[in-house]
Order: sequence, then structure tokens, then C-alpha cells
Amino acid sequence: MDKVKIALQYIMPKHLLSRLVGKLAAAEMGSVTTAAINWFIKQYKIDMSEAAEPEATAYSCFNDFFTRALKPGIRPLCDDNDYIVHPVDGAVSQLGPIKEGRIFQAKGHDYSSLALLGDQADDAKRFEGGDFATIYLAPKDYHRIHMPIKGTLSKMTYVPGELFSVNPLTAENVPGLFARNERVVAIFETEIGPMAMVLVGATIVASIETVWAGTVTPPTGKKVFTWDYPTEGPNALTLEKGAEMGRFKLGSTVVMLFAKDALDEFADGVEPRSVTRMGQAFAKIED
Repeated sequence: MDKVKIALQYIMPKHLLSRLVGKLAAAEMGSVTTAAINWFIKQYKIDMSEAAEPEATAYSCFNDFFTRALKPGIRPLCDDNDYIVHPVDGAVSQLGPIKEGRIFQAKGHDYSSLALLGDQADDAKRFEGGDFATIYLAPKDYHRIHMPIKGTLSKMTYVPGELFSVNPLTAENVPGLFARNERVVAIFETEIGPMAMVLVGATIVASIETVWAGTVTPPTGKKVFTWDYPTEGPNALTLEKGAEMGRFKLGSTVVMLFAKDALDEFADGVEPRSVTRMGQAFAKIED
């Protein structure tokens, strides 16, 4: 059955399906929308007691529900300045060193950091010998993405690609998954060097947004686009540790890249399949 699920992903019109679902998720349909949200809450056992607006009727469309805010203080930030924090609620897929420009995906599969970053050679060079972490967001998770550390935006790249599912089954069976799916790469300058936050699209992910550019995808295309940003002066965009930097409308994956010698070690309990909660300690900064 698993082989059938993977085979179907290769032949199904993933972009068309995703855009159609996106239109439905953005539609305001009153009681129909409320019924769909209530079904989703029950199906995925979502803890709405954490939401700033716990009632389904508070959301005019499914997207508003899916990108719902949490109650203030429900995700306290680790106050130890020696640690960066989890950027999202989710589960660790893989993490570890970037070896010879390769990132481990799953048993039998890896991919290049160069491909992940949209074949931007200068960007990939900045992360040679560094570390990566891949975090999967399930449908039940909170879908706003936050900063692991204070950083100033220097570059954003839109990379066109496929829209395979990014669940664990697909990660184990589709080669180079995260470097072949559509994605948005944001590079920040931080006190520990450059940090890349790669927001990976997936089947029925209606859009990827950033707080500075709004909706980046859709619309989609076939070309890589890059935007450079000033890192000094009045137009520089600096986001504090824990600040929101983007959103997924429907679930997906975040891949983080760090420079060589930026991180000392991952925090206790942070390992493949471990649950992540935004704001908790993720990794210790190298002294």
C-alpha cells in the first residue's frame, strides 16, 4: 500500500490540486466553513484550548483557522541566551552535520545543500561544514514559523519545484524530496553567522507567506527568483528571537541551515522523531 501511495504522488496533478484546495481554504462559506473546521479539529485531535480564538465560529475561512494565533504566553521562550529555540511546533525529521555539501534526508537518501538553496553557489558555500535540522509540521500543528535567534534578513529566494507530500513515508521514499519541492529560502545574518530558513511546500499547501513579503507562493512559476535586502540602515529588517517570520497555509516542513562552528550541540532530547514546541531550547550556541 505504501508503494501505491508513493506511485500516485508521481502521477497526480499536484499543483492543480493544491491550488484548488487553496481557493477552497480561502473561501468564506459560513456554516460550511465552520463544519469543515469542526471536522478537522475532531479528525486531528487539535487542542483548541491553546488557540487565542478557541471556537470554530471565530474563523471566517479555513486558512484563518489553520494559521490561528496561540494564546499569549502559551509558548514561552527559553530565556537562556546560550541557546537558540525551536522555530515551530512539529517533529524533528532529521538533524546533524552537513557533510561534503550533503544533507541527510532518510535512510538511503540525501541531497545537496546547493540544490536546496536554489543552486545559489555563494549561499551554499556559507554553510559548508555546518549543521542542519529538518522539522515536519503535521496537520494538527500550529503553523506559524518563528525565529530561532535574532537575525537580519539579507536574501530571499523562491525556488519552483514539485509538490510531493513531506510526511515521513514520502521522505523515506522520494529521493531529494526537500530539494525538489517548491520552496522559499530566507537567509538571515545573526550573531552566530548566516542562518537559512527554508520553507518547503507540499501537496495541498495553499501558500507560503513571510511577514515582510506576504504571499510568496502562489503564484508559482518555472524560474528561480531572488531578492536582496539591506542589512544596515533604516530599511534593514531585523526580527527578534521568537518573532514570527512566516506561515504555512496547510502543513509542510522547515529546513534550517547553520554555518560551521555556529552550534555546539543540540539540546537534551532533540533528536529524530522528537516533538518540538516553538520557543523551547533547540541547540546550544558555540562558545
